[in-house]
Amino acid sequence: MTTIEGSVALVTGGSRGIGRALVAALYERGAKKVYATARDPRTVTHPEAVPLALEVGDPASVAAAAAQAQDVTLLINNAGAGVNANFLDSPVADVRREFETNFYGPLLVTRALVPVIERNGGGHILNVHSVLSWIGLAGSYSASKAALWSQTNSLRLDLKPRGIEVTGLHVGYVDTDLTAGIDEPKSTPQSVAAQALDGIEAGAYEVLADDISRQVKAGLSADLAALYPQLAA
Repeated sequence: MTTIEGSVALVTGGSRGIGRALVAALYERGAKKVYATARDPRTVTHPEAVPLALEVGDPASVAAAAAQAQDVTLLINNAGAGVNANFLDSPVADVRREFETNFYGPLLVTRALVPVIERNGGGHILNVHSVLSWIGLAGSYSASKAALWSQTNSLRLDLKPRGIEVTGLHVGYVDTDLTAGIDEPKSTPQSVAAQALDGIEAGAYEVLADDISRQVKAGLSADLAALYPQLAA
């Protein structure tokens, strides 16, 4: 199991929302250093964080960030996009853009940092999914998060022999810029971050951070019409 205290973490998308809350929570639990990445590192506001420029879908940017973060033991793949492209009507380029950020981005960052974490004696990776990994209500976003969930499950098997544990975090609505226009109950970023770090320290395979994530996960074995009542109409 991974101990946060004394760890060196890298959080993608670390300048706002859940990412910013994770950076703060890591320091509160005694992390030695936290790299907070953003497209514009000037947007990183935590006074102790190490700002790092990163575009997760750009291999050159990923390689440059990894070269500067050679002491990492904990990777949190949090950066994501919310394009929500419709499969029938939206430009295919929009679907590809969602996958570049939400699926290929975490893959590129993970591939770059696994050798680093391994050289540093092993550690942990947390991938931020969504309840929409399990229910297709948001077009390309749901599909990209479902693909990331599958990637996480495969990586967990590949990395266990290399001394790296993998946790998947699933959340519904969180009170961030992304959900500003949604009038539904929301978790706070601080609550989600705390549960995520609890899961890392406990060696949990998955963290379900709210009731809706727990309900949808529990319903995956039911008839599809239970998850999609539109089918029964």
